[in-house]
Amino acid sequence: MNTSDLIRALATDARRPVVPLSTVWLGALGLAILIAAIVFFATLGLRPDILAAARTPRFLFKFVVTISLAASAFGPARALSRPDDAWRKAIPYLAIAPVLIAIAVVVELFVLPPDVWSARMIGKNSMVCLTYIPLIGIGPLAIFQTVLRYGAPTRPTLAGAVCGIFAGAIAATLYAAQCTDDSPLFVATWYTIAIAGLAAIGAVSGNIFARRW
Repeated sequence: MNTSDLIRALATDARRPVVPLSTVWLGALGLAILIAAIVFFATLGLRPDILAAARTPRFLFKFVVTISLAASAFGPARALSRPDDAWRKAIPYLAIAPVLIAIAVVVELFVLPPDVWSARMIGKNSMVCLTYIPLIGIGPLAIFQTVLRYGAPTRPTLAGAVCGIFAGAIAATLYAAQCTDDSPLFVATWYTIAIAGLAAIGAVSGNIFARRW
């Protein structure tokens, strides 16, 4: 290839449309929700008494917490996939869901007698929760990690951890529709541990991918 051919090839590449990162994130979000839903319905499905449960505040509050966490993680995940400092303004929003569940736990402790606190926290499905939230969330996490590769994160470990939280929140939202443990004490304990596990996986894998590529 001579010099003129090289110049024409470079000019052609420069004119090729590049999909905006924001569009890629929206597509990834839709695909992640779809994959998570497929895994959820293939393995668990809705709880049998969901119509009756939907009339109780504790059941509905689980979705307030998990959806708040997913929504507040979306912004930092997108910001961390770019090589700028916009993530610093987005990260504090991750505190919304923990504050909500902390308030609910305080109310729960105030309303319930101390002799039932332990039973409400342990619940009946702790091992199911620790198994299925990561199982449902691992696909979305892989998708979000791929988007990070498409972007240019300067803090891949933090970006991977936030993507893990994001994926875990999506998984927890679906799992909440099957879980019969509706106490904020249970949610604060076991949902948090399960999501933290995905965050740890995301942090490690994000750092590994950055070193390899």
